[in-house]
Amino acid sequence: MRNAVGVDNSFPEPETPFSVSVILPPPLMDLHKVPTPPSKTTFEVLKIRFSDIFFPENPLKQFKNQSVCRKWVLAIQYLFPIFQWGPNYSLKLLRSDIVSGFTIASLAIPQGISYAKLANLPPIIGLYSSFVPPLIYAVLGSSKDLAVGPVSIASLVMGSMLREKISPTQNPILYLQLAFTATFFAGVFQASLGLLRLGLMVDFLSRPTLLGFMGGAAIIVSLQQLKGLLGIVHFTKQMGIVPVLNSVFSHTSEWAWETSLMGFCFLGLLLVARHISSRKPNLFWVSAAAPLFSVILSTLLVYIFKAQHHGISIIGQLQEGLNPPSTNLLCFHGPYLGLAIKTGIVTGILSLTEGIAVGRTFASLKNYQVDGNKEMMAIGFMNMAGSCASCYVTTGSFSRSAVNYNAGSKTAVSNIVMAGTVMVTLLFLMPLFHYTPNAILGAIIITAVVGLIDLRAAYEIWKVDRLDFFACLSAFFGVLFISVQMGLAIAVGISIFKILLHVTRPNTVILGNIPATNVFRDIGHYKEASRIPSFLILGIQSPIYFANATYLQERINRWIEEEEDRIKNSRDLTLKCVILDMTAVTAIDTSGINFLAELKKTLHKKSLQLVLANPVGDVMVKLQCSPAMDAFQSDSLYLTVAEAVLAISSNFKDYP
Repeated sequence: MRNAVGVDNSFPEPETPFSVSVILPPPLMDLHKVPTPPSKTTFEVLKIRFSDIFFPENPLKQFKNQSVCRKWVLAIQYLFPIFQWGPNYSLKLLRSDIVSGFTIASLAIPQGISYAKLANLPPIIGLYSSFVPPLIYAVLGSSKDLAVGPVSIASLVMGSMLREKISPTQNPILYLQLAFTATFFAGVFQASLGLLRLGLMVDFLSRPTLLGFMGGAAIIVSLQQLKGLLGIVHFTKQMGIVPVLNSVFSHTSEWAWETSLMGFCFLGLLLVARHISSRKPNLFWVSAAAPLFSVILSTLLVYIFKAQHHGISIIGQLQEGLNPPSTNLLCFHGPYLGLAIKTGIVTGILSLTEGIAVGRTFASLKNYQVDGNKEMMAIGFMNMAGSCASCYVTTGSFSRSAVNYNAGSKTAVSNIVMAGTVMVTLLFLMPLFHYTPNAILGAIIITAVVGLIDLRAAYEIWKVDRLDFFACLSAFFGVLFISVQMGLAIAVGISIFKILLHVTRPNTVILGNIPATNVFRDIGHYKEASRIPSFLILGIQSPIYFANATYLQERINRWIEEEEDRIKNSRDLTLKCVILDMTAVTAIDTSGINFLAELKKTLHKKSLQLVLANPVGDVMVKLQCSPAMDAFQSDSLYLTVAEAVLAISSNFKDYP
């Protein structure tokens, strides 16, 4: 039986050597042509690609077949999610949100003060940053569980980057200006990514590199707190583990046993509370309330025993009142503008990555969707507004969001309740923090960041992917022994290197036939898969681009040489045909097409036939438009590897 291209579909006669080895089961299928997809105009192609890249979730679907009035309502709900769930809000939901709001406020107040000191900012700035941004996020954000405020990593990076150029003690006003300006540019960068739907830029920070970076940063943050826990006055400004430890042990004369005793006692209390909550999730409130309880108890102890006169450092006077405007402190000119922009972009990427990751994590637990682009816009706009209201970089905090989730939050109203609690604190309770010891703030920071060191996740990465583990370790040691900024740069660099490695060095495998089937699989994976005599069947598991075309040609030539050597040693049938399984080749460019054409010419000189199996639509379109298609006629293009083997083997007349 012959098909449309004149190929006999019948099996070779049983007595031929080939028929003994090839186990393609009857009934025989007709051979199918590989058609070219329907032609599209350039505009249609660009429209499809643009939509796939920037609008994968199709946000405009809800506007189809709607009236003009309804479209306006949907648009407002899309831009301001609060109008989507707000009309259905109930008293029952409010009760849950009030409980969770008060709970995260008990954690946010001490953390806000602590993280501000981590960024070398006045403690009151941390409380300001826990008031305005949560209100804005409640209106613009799409997550029901994300609790907004300052976070340790962004605070550490901002503090270390700005302190390299400006001293927060010698030039406090300029330092504050740069912090607010960096926050503004962080917001602009974040909102721009959301508006332009370029969230893919954030994806360059892979999970392993982030895990290593955050683990290293957590250790550096913890060691930095030894200054407060030990009462050291003169402490290094560098962030590496070596200078930090050297500073700790070279100033042993400054260690104050009163400060150390109080600091480490409360650190133990906080760690025990954290352990209790991790072992029994229904006791989440223990770790949530422990920081505020520690602040209150330690403040009372200092006040009662006048410990500030015995070497224990305290916060001192904090300004009362709501956020003062800081628009006049934004600096858009001068010699430090570049530093502010760079700091804003780096902290913006970090805070954006953390916020979106946290939001999606808890959304998956409650089975709802979080729009990444809307989250980027919400976080960006709240940082832009925050920079004008004496706030520095904020995002979704994992620790506060976990408490918010466990406390039973239902909507973003929990952020509003938290902001309201912070407002009351700013208006009426600030004098109560006057005697709060700095050692307690250090203990709170250590307890918060210790959860960033995830050894179990690192071990899982080691078991699954050694290259990912190497990336994790590189980011980790880069932060520890060089600097936080270099650790981040190493993390990004390794992530990009991994992408380039996968693109420029794609995997190729030899395929064999699974007995009694038409299926061909990697012979290194499927031990039962058998080679087809006279055929070398290779699977290319990557798009073919200019970056990997040369490598593929060299690698395929090596496969052919190795196959010919194997044939000589085993005295098998002579190699006559090379089949490339193009199933995984999802795209090709002009360099890739030239590679196929050159490969076909090279193999033709060796009296070898080159055949392509299952080229996908985009590849066929490119081939059809290229002169290289002349070399690939119907006898070189097949729908499956099985059909290619069947058709070509029927044309073999002589076997050596």
